[in-house]
Amino acid sequence: MIKLPIAGQSHEYELNPSKIIALGGNYLEHVKESNIAKVPEEPVLFSKTPNSLTAPGSPIVIPAFLKEYDFEGGCRTDYEAELAMIVGRRAKNVPENDALDYIFGFTCLNDVSQRNFQKGDVSGWFRGKSLDTFGPIGPVIVPVDRIGDPQNLRVQCRLNGKTVQDANTADMIFKLPVIIAFISKMITLEPGDVITTGTPSGVGPIQPGDEVEVEIENIGVLKNPVVAEI
Repeated sequence: MIKLPIAGQSHEYELNPSKIIALGGNYLEHVKESNIAKVPEEPVLFSKTPNSLTAPGSPIVIPAFLKEYDFEGGCRTDYEAELAMIVGRRAKNVPENDALDYIFGFTCLNDVSQRNFQKGDVSGWFRGKSLDTFGPIGPVIVPVDRIGDPQNLRVQCRLNGKTVQDANTADMIFKLPVIIAFISKMITLEPGDVITTGTPSGVGPIQPGDEVEVEIENIGVLKNPVVAEI
């Protein structure tokens, strides 16, 4: 469980999701840099497991067992800055026009990705996205009524102080109401579940000793160091 402050309120939110549903390929420029054959015709969904979540300021831990693998081209783990939504109430077959009514608030998420597993596993992205600490989240949850226009927020990532991602949620291929409605047709969303909405272009590798910052307009800065597991 991770406790995050709620913007404009005096108490914290106890984040303990039953599931984390993520989008891949939701920014055109990221689709291009990832060499995806074509622009997705519907949202590309994958899961991160709750053990991946870690608090603001806590380390992203590169597992020691990765040294056991002889990855061709070397071992690569990447940052991915994303806008995340926290589900506020049970949602099933939600119409797009009402979709944001089911969201409690918004926060930052770093969809840390172990690329060798992601690209090589026959079963898909599951393992590469769900290692312990590979989902930093925070630093605060901003309720829907305080976020402004969630489809017009600047999204940035800085690696050791250098800006490496810089885009806007307006650039999403699938907008937030479409995402919520699409997921809820197939998967019942429960309060506290996390939906993370895809990353812009500019993804790149992290190494022990790095510091990663994800900043989203009207939310704040999520900062995490990167360490090697001892």
